[in-house]
Amino acid sequence: MKPEEIEALSFKIIDQEAGAHDFSPDQWQVVRRMIHTSADFEYKNSVCFHPHAITVGVEAIQHGKTIITDTNMARVGIRKNELSQFGASVECHINDDSVRQIAADSGSTRASAAVDAARKKMSGGIYVVGNAPTALLRLIELVKENKNPPALIIGLPVGFVNAAESKTALMELDLPFISNIGRKGGSNVAASVVNALAIIAAGAS
Repeated sequence: MKPEEIEALSFKIIDQEAGAHDFSPDQWQVVRRMIHTSADFEYKNSVCFHPHAITVGVEAIQHGKTIITDTNMARVGIRKNELSQFGASVECHINDDSVRQIAADSGSTRASAAVDAARKKMSGGIYVVGNAPTALLRLIELVKENKNPPALIIGLPVGFVNAAESKTALMELDLPFISNIGRKGGSNVAASVVNALAIIAAGAS
């Protein structure tokens, strides 16, 4: 089977096994791609969308806004073909020398320092957190201070310390988000959300 045939069959299986749901067609595109990436049907019951999340995410991509990730794994996992149609770029600052120095001087995590480093670039764009709760918590602080907030936050940090709690805090913000309840997440799953939005953006253009 060709790769595209495998993907099409995978989505057909997911649709069959998932059964009925309350997601809109565009929301389901996102959720089923998350399931496709993780083989975890629990996302069907745990993913949460801000009412405007899909709209602002698609518009950010179509307007060529910057997408910033908390890990290089997420950056590499994001499809570039659809994004290139709109001039949208994907960046990750976790390994910047300046970020390393700021983290060392302040005693913070590099993920948190990377959020500050990207502050001017993230305005109106998409910030993707798939690994570090500290990145999401710092991002929430900046949003509350109204310092260059992104248009959309994809908050899917994974783990046992502050992953679930940071997502709860995100969902309390008055800002578009795509997130999930609980500890599950990951850079690959976060990247899959961007990929779904990019495909929707390309199909609507």
